[in-house]
Amino acid sequence: MKTTFQGLRTVGYKVPDLEAAKQWYTKALGVAPYFDQPFYVGFNVAGYELGLQPDGMPATVKTDNAVAYWGVANAADAFDELIKLGAAPLEQPMDVG
Repeated sequence: MKTTFQGLRTVGYKVPDLEAAKQWYTKALGVAPYFDQPFYVGFNVAGYELGLQPDGMPATVKTDNAVAYWGVANAADAFDELIKLGAAPLEQPMDVG
């Protein structure tokens, strides 16, 4: 593969009650969020990001509430290579920082 994965960067959870989720993860992780806004709460967990996003819609399947972000040198190149290997595209890649 031309593009090398640089490691898992962020896991984001969609939660129905952002404040309750923030309080629970603060207790569970033993750290306060480093970023706390109504649209996103971010925790640094051993150098990785755990992000909470508000979502009032219940997930139709259990995996609908989580997304993982991998670090790569070039998202478009990595996407193209994975499609060539047989991955099914669900959406176009985007730079999330």
